[in-house]
Amino acid sequence: MTDPFAAAGTLRDAYRRVDWAATSIGPAATWSPALLAAVDLMLHTRAPVTLFWGPDDVLIYNEAYAPMIGDKHPAALGAPAGQVFAEIWDTIGPMLATVHAGDGAIWVEDLRLLMNRRGFLEETFFTFSYSAVHHADGSIAGAIDIASETTAQVLGRRRLALLSRLNDRLTDVADVDQLLDRALPVLRAATDDLPGVDILLPGTQAPTAAWPAPLDRDVAVESTPAGRIARIRLTGAEPSRADAVLVTRINPHLAVDEEYLGFFRLIGAALAQGLHRARTRQAERRATAMERELAEALQRSLLAAPAQPEHTEVAVRYQPAHEGAHIGGDWYDAFTLPDGRLTVVVGDVTGHDRRAAAAMSEIRSLLRGISYALLKPPALVLTGLQEALQGFAVDVFATVVLAQIERAEHGTRRLRWSNAGHPPPVLIAPDGTVRLLETRAETLLGTRGRVARTDHTVELTPGTSVIFYTDGLVERRDATLDDGLAELTRVLDGCAAMTAEEICDHLLACFAGSTEDDVVLAVVRARD
Repeated sequence: MTDPFAAAGTLRDAYRRVDWAATSIGPAATWSPALLAAVDLMLHTRAPVTLFWGPDDVLIYNEAYAPMIGDKHPAALGAPAGQVFAEIWDTIGPMLATVHAGDGAIWVEDLRLLMNRRGFLEETFFTFSYSAVHHADGSIAGAIDIASETTAQVLGRRRLALLSRLNDRLTDVADVDQLLDRALPVLRAATDDLPGVDILLPGTQAPTAAWPAPLDRDVAVESTPAGRIARIRLTGAEPSRADAVLVTRINPHLAVDEEYLGFFRLIGAALAQGLHRARTRQAERRATAMERELAEALQRSLLAAPAQPEHTEVAVRYQPAHEGAHIGGDWYDAFTLPDGRLTVVVGDVTGHDRRAAAAMSEIRSLLRGISYALLKPPALVLTGLQEALQGFAVDVFATVVLAQIERAEHGTRRLRWSNAGHPPPVLIAPDGTVRLLETRAETLLGTRGRVARTDHTVELTPGTSVIFYTDGLVERRDATLDDGLAELTRVLDGCAAMTAEEICDHLLACFAGSTEDDVVLAVVRARD
């Protein structure tokens, strides 16, 4: 008899150690042609596959299936499924019974199962199909399960949605009390990842062995009689006794892995950003600027008013393509980091639909949070954003230019930027010279694999202006991109004395009626 386990790969020895004669399906030499054919097909399949055979659904599975059941392997091989999957049998057992009864195949997508495969009941998600395997006479011989674990994708979507909701609620907070009123309901509604959460302001938290004061880690995990607790420091600068802390119980059904800890850090970054903004507004006793008007379209509601730091003028514009056009993914942003650097962003998500607008909102929120969390130069921030998009399975492409304006020698400013596949910024020198800030082309966001990104710098003497824009300003169906860039530099000739607001108005007036796409502008001008 041909060895039925020859194609089992790394499971070959495990198959041979099973006492098949002691199972309900008997030794391999007595297996039916239907079972042998099913085993052969399964072992030659690279997707995760298992068979349920015999009156007690004995498990027979391939190499790809073993990692999905964790510590249950190798004892699960040749064991009754009801015994192996006792903790989820109430769910999957009736499904198998339906197949065995001849009522047709079962298909389930992203089914939540609390499975004990690492020593605890773990929240897992699977997409799978149960189908009958037939004897030659048409009677049902067993069942086959073709499965795919989707835990990472489901958790990623769930956490990304929470981060998007949180950032949206924190956009225009006026003070710390309002931040708590807005953030806590959003966080407390996310019980799957944050089952019991609070924000502790300075003076309300007691030091512990795992979380000394001043706080010296961004995330710490403690074991308590009530379960594990995570504490996340809400700051983007050096740790101090003035830090607020997010405290949350940890879902006992989730592993405390890098994905979970990274999720905590992103929440902490969003809250730290909100606290910084709220405290600044409280200290300066400024009225809250409404960032969205009720009459604005969805896209305008996602674009916040820019920061206006000392010695730098910032002006922004958003112009939709034309009346009735679909919403798109163009955006701008301008905000001040805790260390005083002004960050300016202009980007464009591919597409002109609600998905593009939603992805733009997610990317903008992530970019703000990562900028606050990392406090690094633009190239490293874009690298962190790329990793977050891949980790959360945000399947979109986007171009973006990220710039930071920092203090330089002799009271001047320095522009440091990194460009991910976006049109080059334009610089107007105080003497009126206009030039494109062209650099070596680098890959847009959304591509697979790790991408090396580069920072570039230019000095901004007083009177220097830099224009950031989306491709809708310069792209035309009847002209090349080079033609559009040449036209842009031409119309900026003679604009050296203009303010940032005047440059925006001048550009929109010059290109009025010729743009075919959404246009976003962000102009920064170094003051004396």
